[in-house]
Amino acid sequence: MPTGVHLHDVREQLFTAAERLLVEGGPSALTSRAVTTEAGVAKGVLHKHFDDFDAFLAEFVLDRVDKMDARAKVLLQQAGTGTIVGNLAEAITAVFRSAAVAMVALVTFRDDLRRRLRETWPAGVPVLTEAAIMVKSYLEREQELGRLEDFDADGVAPMLIGTGHLLFADRDTPPDEDAVRRMVASVVAPWLRSHNSE
Repeated sequence: MPTGVHLHDVREQLFTAAERLLVEGGPSALTSRAVTTEAGVAKGVLHKHFDDFDAFLAEFVLDRVDKMDARAKVLLQQAGTGTIVGNLAEAITAVFRSAAVAMVALVTFRDDLRRRLRETWPAGVPVLTEAAIMVKSYLEREQELGRLEDFDADGVAPMLIGTGHLLFADRDTPPDEDAVRRMVASVVAPWLRSHNSE
């Protein structure tokens, strides 16, 4: 490719195609041929830019994890406004209505991909780990603002993300807003300082 810009465009085109295939057909739908066909590019393009298909998938997963930064910033900015339960429910819904649930299945499905991800991501499943970090930062900020009692955010954040994943995983229809809010409320209720935070 003559320029880095063009390479970036091709990568994003391939990543977007992979995300569509993953959401619609699950991990087994992802093959190099399916991705290039979905992206509308020549079959050799993927292998021109990536060492192999698992290298492509690892970059794809990490790219989508990086895109969660914007969601994390929004959630942190909401600290001290609205309700804690509402803010968390909205953020968790945004995570799991994206390709996150399907990505967890993908990482679980492919041993070579997990090994490749371990080179840059030492523990956990990248999408879930990043979501837990996002929630932990938010909970700690709400503690600083006095809207939550002191508690172990390191333990509560993964509990929220793990329960959220179970709520959204393997369903034809995602849970409604009330179901997500009830789940969040059941986890954080013991530490809410007033009804205004519910």
